[in-house]
Amino acid sequence: MRNFDYFEPTTLDEAVALLRSNQGSASVLAGGTDLLVQMKEHLRHPAQVINIKKIAAMHGLEYAAPDGLRIGALVTTRAVETSAVARRHYAGLCRASTDFASVQVRNRATVVGNVCRASPSADTLPPLIADAAVLGIHGPDGARTVALEDFFTGAGKTVLGFDEIATHVTVPAPPPHTGKVYIKHGRRIAMELATVGVAVTLTLEGGVCSAVRIVLGAVAATPLRARRAETLLLGQRVDAALVAAAAAQAMAAARPISDVRASADYRRQMVGVLTRRALEQALQQARENTQ
Repeated sequence: MRNFDYFEPTTLDEAVALLRSNQGSASVLAGGTDLLVQMKEHLRHPAQVINIKKIAAMHGLEYAAPDGLRIGALVTTRAVETSAVARRHYAGLCRASTDFASVQVRNRATVVGNVCRASPSADTLPPLIADAAVLGIHGPDGARTVALEDFFTGAGKTVLGFDEIATHVTVPAPPPHTGKVYIKHGRRIAMELATVGVAVTLTLEGGVCSAVRIVLGAVAATPLRARRAETLLLGQRVDAALVAAAAAQAMAAARPISDVRASADYRRQMVGVLTRRALEQALQQARENTQ
């Protein structure tokens, strides 16, 4: 590991000023589960490391019925996994947090850090996008927000400026009769990157699908919404035939690659299988969930 300068700002403005003065040579440390490993393996060589753990406003995990869930940049995936509110209202995100790495890593890794890493196989991204999450960002010009589905520009790439910090994620409160599902497929159950991930958030009104988002992970450079599949279901009383048709549309939307974990053809087939399963489970949850 190469030498670096180390800073512990106590305010957002101080952290942003440090990033700005270092002109892209600094890295932000939150959980550190990616950054420190990459530094030790000589994959990243920041000249400055800015530890944001002393910025108190970034620790909160809060829920309010009108506004939804607010996840601060220092909130760990383990905190979300064990949150009663997350289990009750955000089942897809809670499942993704449980499936994330090992419990030791989950006690350190942050949800916002997983977002900013922008890995195509990141577990939390599909359910957050399916839930219409919004990312809060702070920079030299103050605060701004961006819909999470618009945050990613490529594998490991985002719209975040070198002098900006992601401060929190806000996830809207779900309406009644909403089902949320995330299904991860890999070669083993634990400690595995997703070969394919599918998240579904679906709302029923009077038995009709009034809102639906289907998001695919690990089958493109960024998380991918299966919009044609969503359009098939909207305004319909969803039955097995519609679920099958939506799964086929999701397969058509996928743009997977072949790598050491799976071939492109296998990934595409699994998109169909997992989308069907996720829709069936989300429909069942939506019919049972009156809150």
